[in-house]
This record gives sequence, structure tokens and C-alpha cells, in this order.
Amino acid sequence: MLRLPDYRRVWLLGGIANAMRWLEILAGTLWVFEQTGSALAVSAVVMMRALPMLLLGAMAGALAERFDRRLVLAGLQATSAVSAGLVVLLAVTGLLQPWHLMAQGLIAGLSWSGEMATRRRMAADLAPPGEIVRAIAFDTLTGSCTRALGPLLGGALFQWTGLAFAVAIACFFHLVALGLVLRIRPPPRPEGPLPPLSFAGIAEAAAFARREPRLRLVLAMTLVMNIFAFAYGAVLPAFGAVAFGVSGAAIGLLAAAEPFGALLGGLWLTLRPGRPPGPASFVLGSASFLVLLLLVAQVQSYWLALGLLSLGGLGTARFSALQTSLAMAAAPPSMRSRVLGLVTTCIGCSPAGVLAMGALADGLGPRLGMVVMAGAGLAVLAVFLVWERLRERGQNH
Repeated sequence: MLRLPDYRRVWLLGGIANAMRWLEILAGTLWVFEQTGSALAVSAVVMMRALPMLLLGAMAGALAERFDRRLVLAGLQATSAVSAGLVVLLAVTGLLQPWHLMAQGLIAGLSWSGEMATRRRMAADLAPPGEIVRAIAFDTLTGSCTRALGPLLGGALFQWTGLAFAVAIACFFHLVALGLVLRIRPPPRPEGPLPPLSFAGIAEAAAFARREPRLRLVLAMTLVMNIFAFAYGAVLPAFGAVAFGVSGAAIGLLAAAEPFGALLGGLWLTLRPGRPPGPASFVLGSASFLVLLLLVAQVQSYWLALGLLSLGGLGTARFSALQTSLAMAAAPPSMRSRVLGLVTTCIGCSPAGVLAMGALADGLGPRLGMVVMAGAGLAVLAVFLVWERLRERGQNH
């Protein structure tokens, strides 16, 4: 796949952009926690980055089917570079306030909102025939690597150089990623009438998703993982400080543990022979991560928590790779970007989990907050699976 120039560029720009996104998040949340001492304030900064995905994720899918995905991605990537540059300016002049980082997160979140419907769709389209699962797994593997590298860099740079230099590095590499986007060849114009750029086109994709069991599963699992599981990252600065008495680079290492496990899991999915895994593996990987989060919240050893989060990454690798590939396989080509836009909207529901996690961490402490959220996620997952089984039996009879 890396012999294909355009796939290589899409893959590389995704790695750069995602690494810098996670660098900004960790450096920014460490700065906010230092300034406020509030886990809820930290959660609010993370929440603002996800909010555009909720509000604009489905529309991003419609845009990606109607317009040149390369130009849409270039415009979204440019917003990340501009917003990072503004934060550097405010930090250097001493004017930076926590609400500035919330506003920057909102602007940078526009790029994130188009990630799945534009860049991941491009990666799948550029893959060799019959290799969509491997292509997405390889792209997810790279995403896991950058989710590990970004927090490590963010924590270390923040501790040793301060916020301004860390975000300046991110701004520079966002511009590098933008240059890669512009070097991708324009895709051929789609044949036939273009899908409507309106709520009617989005509603058509939503109606199709309701009828297709695999898409119902993808959307439901995406909601569960993003509301109840991945919200733990929003309180890592508070969790590390309260539970283990660590900060800075040590919290960056804690944030990198799950992505490191996901890197190994993605590597296995990319290289394994035989048929690709299916929906059962998708559910198992998600549930295993929620169970391990319950354990992480209760252990007393920093290194044991690090190991458990790394093990949990094996489950999130399956979730991330199969989330996209199952949706792509279940949807017709003319609807794939809109369906991925719906998945993005579900990802955008994560602010609800982030705020809940922050409020629980402030009120009950980060340990108990993580226990409540992970337990609730497992309960919701169990209810959904039972409901799907009953629905299937009802249709068969």
C-alpha cells in the first residue's frame, strides 16, 4: 500500500495531524489544570474539540460526497494550523486564558469533524481492491502510534519548554500536513447525479443505517465507547496527580499507554493472515477495554495501571479498525461518506461523557468517577446487545 503515492500521502498526513492534535490536547490540559486545579475545567477544554463532530459530523459526510475531498480536507487542516498559531501568539504575549484554549479547541475540532468522512474515506478508496480492512487497520495502527507519540511529546515539551513552544511545534507540522494534502491528485468526478447537500441526504443515510444491523452496531458501539470509555483521557492529569502523585511527562506516558497497546493490536490486524475479523471481534474488543478501565481505576501502582491501559489498547485497536471497515462494507459506495459522517456525529457525542467524567472526578474523585463511567458503559452495551437479539428473534418469527 505504501508503494501507492497518494495512499502514502494520505497515510502520512493523518499520522502528522493526529500526533499534533494529541500533543495540543495534553499540553493544553496540563496548562489548564495548573492554572485552575479543576478536572471539570480540563474536561471542558477536551469537550470543545469534540463538539464540532457532534454538530457538523453528518454535514461533513455530505460535503465529502459532493465536493473534492482533497480540498475539503485542505480547508479543515488549515483551520488547525491557524488556531494553533493564535494560541502561540497569546501564550508568548502572556494573554492566554483557559477560555482561549476552549475556543482554539472548537476551531481545531472542525478538522477533526472531517477526519472520518474525508481522510479515512480517501485512505479506503486508495487501497488496492479487497484490501479495505487491511488499509484501515494500517491507518488505525498509525493513528494509535500518533496517539501515543503526541501525548508523550506534549507532556515532555510542556514540562521542559512550556506551552508556547509545544503548540508552535504543532502549528509547524499542521502546515506540513496541509502541504501533503495539496500534493494528492484530485479524485475523478463521480458519475451520475450528486447527492443532495441537505438534511434530506443525511436523513437518507440515517434511514439506511437503521435498517442495516451492522451499521446499527457500529453507531451504538461508537456512542458507548466515546461517551463512557474514552472520556477517561479527559481527567488523566487529575487522575495521575491524585492516584499516583505524578505530573508532566509521567502523565504523558500514562496517556500513551492505551495507544501503545492499540499500536500492537493494529499491527496484528494488518499482518494477520486469513479472513478479517467481524462484528463479534468488534464487540469483544470494546467490552474488554471497559472492563480493564474498571481495574485501572482501582489499582494502587502507577506501573500496573500503565500495563493495564496498554492491554486495553488491544481492544481499542479492534474497535477503531472495524468501526470504519464495517461501516464501509455495509454501505453502498454512493452513501459511504454520509454513513461515516453519521459515525463522526456519534463520536461527537463524547462531550457528554467528558463533562460527566469531569463532574464525577470533581465530586467523587477521579478513581470513582472512572469506575462509574466504565460500569455504566458495560451496562448500556449489555442492554443494546439484548435488544438486538430480541429484535432479531422477532424478525425471524
